[in-house]
Amino acid sequence: MFAPVFMAGILGHLVGSAVPMCVPTEYTFYVEKQECNYCVAINTTICMGFCFSRDSNMKELVGHRFLFQRSCTYQDLEYRTTVLPGCALHADSYFTYPIALSCHCSIQWFTVALKGPHTFQK
Repeated sequence: MFAPVFMAGILGHLVGSAVPMCVPTEYTFYVEKQECNYCVAINTTICMGFCFSRDSNMKELVGHRFLFQRSCTYQDLEYRTTVLPGCALHADSYFTYPIALSCHCSIQWFTVALKGPHTFQK
């Protein structure tokens, strides 16, 4: 009895670690303004990962209930502002950027009649 439970636990751990989740991930981007002398590297976190989606090849037969897409997006975020160095006196040297604190998978249902995605939080 212990062996099947142990194998199920090991299998669950392997599958869980193999499937990437929607999580905050470190990201570096570069900012430069024409009025400033320097290009600045900014380290932040963005939402990235896998969210289960369903897109049927038989859309006409099964209807719209099989047409949805989950995308990895922000759940909680905060904004930080930094000062870009070497800017001219008349230039705006402030740059504000988002930081992902937590992420989740948001559902988008696709309907043919409305011609576009409609987002529902779940």
